[in-house]
Amino acid sequence: MGKADPENPLVPEDRQKPANSAPDKTPLSPRQEEAAAPQLIEAEPQAAPSAGAEPSEEAAATDEAPATKAAPSPAEAESSEEPAAANAAPEAEPSAEAIVPEAAPAAASAPSAEAEQSEVPDAADAAPEAAPAPSAADMPGDEPAPEEAVASAASEEPDAPPVIPKPWLRHYPLEIPASLDYPNHGIPQFLMNAVEKFPANEAVHFLGKSLTYRELYDHTCRLANGLISLGVNRGDRVAIMLPNCPQAVISYYAALMIGAVVVQTNPLYVERELEHQLKDSGATTIITVDLFYERLANVRGELPEAGAVPKLRNAIITSLKDGLPFPKNLLYPLKQRKEGFKADIPYGRHGVVSYKKLLSSSSNLPVLTDIHGGDLAQLQYTGGTTGTPKGVMLTHRNLVANTMQTSAWCYRVKDGYERFLAALPLFHVFGLTVLMNFSVMRAGSLVLLPRFETETVLDTISRQQPTLFPGAPTMYVALINHKNSASTDLSSIEACISGSAALPLEVQEQFEKMTGGKLIEGYGLTEASPVTHANLIWGKRKIGTIGMPFPDTEAAIFSPEGKPLPAREVGELVIRGPQVMKGYWNNPKETEIVLRDGWLHTGDLGYMDEDGFFTIVDRIKDVIIAGGFNIYPREVEEVLYEHPAVMEASVLGVKDPYRGETVKAFVVLKKGSYVSAAQLDVWCRQRLAAFKVPHLYEFRDSLPKTMIGKVLRRKLMEELEKEQ
Repeated sequence: MGKADPENPLVPEDRQKPANSAPDKTPLSPRQEEAAAPQLIEAEPQAAPSAGAEPSEEAAATDEAPATKAAPSPAEAESSEEPAAANAAPEAEPSAEAIVPEAAPAAASAPSAEAEQSEVPDAADAAPEAAPAPSAADMPGDEPAPEEAVASAASEEPDAPPVIPKPWLRHYPLEIPASLDYPNHGIPQFLMNAVEKFPANEAVHFLGKSLTYRELYDHTCRLANGLISLGVNRGDRVAIMLPNCPQAVISYYAALMIGAVVVQTNPLYVERELEHQLKDSGATTIITVDLFYERLANVRGELPEAGAVPKLRNAIITSLKDGLPFPKNLLYPLKQRKEGFKADIPYGRHGVVSYKKLLSSSSNLPVLTDIHGGDLAQLQYTGGTTGTPKGVMLTHRNLVANTMQTSAWCYRVKDGYERFLAALPLFHVFGLTVLMNFSVMRAGSLVLLPRFETETVLDTISRQQPTLFPGAPTMYVALINHKNSASTDLSSIEACISGSAALPLEVQEQFEKMTGGKLIEGYGLTEASPVTHANLIWGKRKIGTIGMPFPDTEAAIFSPEGKPLPAREVGELVIRGPQVMKGYWNNPKETEIVLRDGWLHTGDLGYMDEDGFFTIVDRIKDVIIAGGFNIYPREVEEVLYEHPAVMEASVLGVKDPYRGETVKAFVVLKKGSYVSAAQLDVWCRQRLAAFKVPHLYEFRDSLPKTMIGKVLRRKLMEELEKEQ
């Protein structure tokens, strides 16, 4: 980061002002004028944002984004930093060992309205302020609530919608506007802008091989034309089941470029999970690697046209060697054969196509598709309250808005300079937004790792000098505890955004001391593209909170009756803004439950303090977050119930110092039956993705139940807490 390009990247070129034009003068409201007073926040410049106008409730709740003043350019925000050497030539590269991201250290899986929790570090020079928990005096009682926290007080008409206070705006630094100007274009425009301004810059780096933005755009156009030649039309769903590799980036932008809808598919899925997602989405095409072909073939069956997923006409198969440099691309197949892998792929039959041949035989002419912000961009699958995966419909506007919001929050980022370490999986919405889309929007370099391996990550940081490292708490814990961390130069890292689980204070402090950079935590959920809240990277933060809402993001705490609650009163966190999903794919019933009166109901219990900082106190639902992945107990229980020796099973999350939570199964066996924990482990691994498999088993004679026979998970949790 450092001195930024003077041209504002948040505003399209046709909307930018001449260099000599006068800046906008937006009058401040009385509250903002009061907020701008320096005495509010000691030792920190706390002025109201220049774009003082807040979007109307109607604008925030509809697909149309409010037309408001854009963010100031990074050059205006920060001109004193010295940029480190960008895109320095690497010395040597780690081997191409890993293929699929491991479950434990990976980032959050698709978090549904069972939100991913997140938060962020404090002012660069100020000590972080601990957020006090609500006391009995803070909870509802006879005393009147603080004036600002009473949401409905400003409404004169009894039937008028309540006014939602935004005390957090007082603590926005001048560099972060309250509102942004969102262009009505699609995600591929980010790539087109980058190739126009920085064609020779490195766009992607993968284990020693680089692609410039010109090359990335060329490959993307070729694949886009190739998809068209296969009969893929606008609105068709294209599944992408790839680890982090150049083909994952190319496939994503190529599918969106022709107006298709991307279906990000977790490579860890077992056959039945993959079958459900392909069926539910109605995908006509899938792009995957040869390593996963056998699994895909089993789902399709011997006669795919009459199999489980007959709509899936095309299977485009690539190999990791296609993205590797010489001589690794020659050695990789030898390594595969040594490990016993033999690809038997029937190219030319049943719609099976070679990715490499498709690119080489297709034109690199640009594909000009008229894409608008309201068009559907992708289906991001997540679990529901029952564990049944639902397709979250994210539009181009949702993804463009959240990428721009993230960029505005990271206001010291410089166009064409940053290097993003991509250890998070790009098939997950967190990695998709804060890594791939953010990097391409700012013409950064995306340093791809196929999976998280601590030693490889340390070596990559030392050689590639990334400046931004979004991740999950488990990743930072692993790096802190590795024997080589103290001797590795990690000083290039300037900012890290942590998601998927709560970030312990000691981890935050140790990592910041080790790198000299800032580690912040952000809160999000798949239904919001995903980020909605964060503490400031360079500003006031409160440890233990999830921070403040992003620009144009409204947040409130609602009672069970749907009424806004005063400060420090616990209720459900609800959100609305331009990043909130369109709804669930083919699931209007669930959509109506989660989206009510323009608000996204997160299912998380929390409270807001008087400064507008939010704290999550519990999850309403029973979702388990282990190593950043959401796990739904009922899904695991159903697999255990299928075992012939199991009579009853209950699954819950227990505290784990590394993964945040881990899965524990309580099992009651049928009379006269026997099965060991090791045997149950094998059973589950054949039927569940690895990150969902229980790590702990406890065999019991019975489980606590209600009068109607429902297992009391809370009772089991209380017993565990007593034991701990």
